[in-house]
Amino acid sequence: MWYREAMRLWKRGPTTFGLLALATLVVDFALSMIPGGGVLLAQIAVPLAACGLLYGSLAADRGGRPRLGDFAAIAGATPVAMVAVVASGVIVFAAEALTAYAVGRVNMLAPDSGDASLSPGVVLVIYAVGIAVSLPFTFVPFGALFDGLSLRASFAQSVRGFALNIAPMALYGVLSLALLLFGWATFGVGLLLALPWWAASSYAAWKDIFDIDRGAATPSG
Repeated sequence: MWYREAMRLWKRGPTTFGLLALATLVVDFALSMIPGGGVLLAQIAVPLAACGLLYGSLAADRGGRPRLGDFAAIAGATPVAMVAVVASGVIVFAAEALTAYAVGRVNMLAPDSGDASLSPGVVLVIYAVGIAVSLPFTFVPFGALFDGLSLRASFAQSVRGFALNIAPMALYGVLSLALLLFGWATFGVGLLLALPWWAASSYAAWKDIFDIDRGAATPSG
C-alpha cells in the first residue's frame, strides 16, 4: 500500500521531514494571524511551502535524503507549476470553508474562528469533505512539478488517475482523514508526522498509478 512505501521514504530522513513539516506549519500559522487577508494569503503560500515535502520525497526515492533546502526548491519551479499547486489547494480550502459555514456557521477566512471553536463532529465533517474533494486533485502537483505538464493537463491527468482508481483512492482518503484527525487531536503536534507521511504516500500513489520509474521523475524548472 502507498502508506507502506511512504514509511520507507520517511525513514530516509525523519528529522528533516519533520522540520520541513514544521516550516510549513509556521508559514500557515504566521500568515493566518495577519488581519484582513492573511488567511487568503496563506492559501497561496502554504501549498507552495508544502511542496518541500514533495521534493523531499522525490529525493528519498532517488536514494538520497530530504534536505532542509527542499523547502525553497519550489522557487525553481515554473510559474505554471506554481499556479497548478495553488489552484489545487484553493479548491480544497473553498470546499472546507463552505462546509464550515454551512455546518458550523464558522467563517474560516476570519483568523479568530479556527478549528478550536468547532465541535469534534463539525471538524470531522469539514475534514472529511476536504479529503474527499482533494482526492481527484491529489496528483496535480506531481504532474506540474515533476512532469512539466500544463495547468490543464496536470488537472486532467490527476482526475483521470483518480477516476480509474476510485476504490484504492477511497481507502487512501480514509487513511489520510485518520492522519489529519490525529494531527488535530494532538493540537497540531501530530502533523509533524502526518504531513510527511501524507506527502510521501501521495508521491507513492502517483508513482504507482502512473507507472513512474524510481528516479525517473525530473522536477520542472
